Amino acid sequence: MLLWSKKIKNLLRTWLTTSVVLLLMVSLSLGLSSAWWDLSGGDSGRTSRLAQGDAITDAKALLRYALPIDNDTIRDIQQNLEDISYQLRGKRWGPISSDLRRISMALDTRASDILASIPEDRQAQAKPLVEQLRQGLGDLETAVEAKDRPATQEVRDRLLATVGQLEQMMVTGFPFEVPEEYANLPQLKGRATVEIETDRGPVTVVVDGYSAPVTAGNFIDLVQRGFYDGLEFIRSEGNYVLQTGDPPGPDEGFIDPKTGEYRNIPLEILVRGDEKPTYGITLEQAGRYQEDPVLPFSAYGAVAMARPEIDPDGGSSQFFFLLFDRELTPPGFNLLDGRYSVFGYVVEGEDILEELKQGNKIISAKAIEGSENLVEP
Repeated sequence: MLLWSKKIKNLLRTWLTTSVVLLLMVSLSLGLSSAWWDLSGGDSGRTSRLAQGDAITDAKALLRYALPIDNDTIRDIQQNLEDISYQLRGKRWGPISSDLRRISMALDTRASDILASIPEDRQAQAKPLVEQLRQGLGDLETAVEAKDRPATQEVRDRLLATVGQLEQMMVTGFPFEVPEEYANLPQLKGRATVEIETDRGPVTVVVDGYSAPVTAGNFIDLVQRGFYDGLEFIRSEGNYVLQTGDPPGPDEGFIDPKTGEYRNIPLEILVRGDEKPTYGITLEQAGRYQEDPVLPFSAYGAVAMARPEIDPDGGSSQFFFLLFDRELTPPGFNLLDGRYSVFGYVVEGEDILEELKQGNKIISAKAIEGSENLVEP
């Protein structure tokens, strides 16, 4: 289980209050595991080389960028739409107008490039979506001209949802082969959406098998088995983490009824730019501490596999939600990336997640979309 000592927690908070000590934390070992936060040794701390403020903190944006597609036009449109939310916070209407001009230019001159990446059998669905983007851009321009922040945000979100649909249509097949040594484990060859009904209300998670097929496959398999139904949240540490998945009895993970053995899930991290994930080793151990995972710990409600600190491949059924404390995961100094397998994000029910504490329960967890992408061994 995740366990914090009060002494370590207080020390960490003290160190993180000054920028000087933030720099010193590069050399600290900080291990999030099913046991302890360990500041005494082990891997050196990882730092992201993104400048302060560059980290993407929106879960839906991270999921869009994680899709395995290669289409510059749709990515340009997405990037400019994503930027609008950032500019809105500072009421920077000039840069927003520039974003709109770039989107308009892309749709006027390169719309055919979008459709070229979509298979023929999906074209009938895709063409109306491109038209929706054109029409919605007019609504967005009207909202920006009126300097109406709520309307601008609402239309921007709607257009990004359409962009996400087009991007999803571009995905054909699965982008890589999982190593043969993990063929005995469930794999998610795509995405799935899970609704976790708790005693406080529902939380919706999108699970990304494109980036973490083994970790995501294990989770969906356990959801389908009803494994999480009725389980308590076993650890809640303020604004840091919320953990569950520990079954009743002495076992700390899932015992596969076929083998009678503990199901071990390997550490699985897809680095941006790589064709397939790295398995069984942290990015620090691999000498890649400066590189960025496709699924980072930069959004509230990141969902990741818990594991013993000493065993990268010791995960099983326990997982945790990161509650995105900015002292723990500040942009440009994320101390968790590359150490634990993120396999999804909360996309609805963030307010419910905030209310959940140790002792609250999962009533049920159900795959409401994408269960057909689960491949059993």
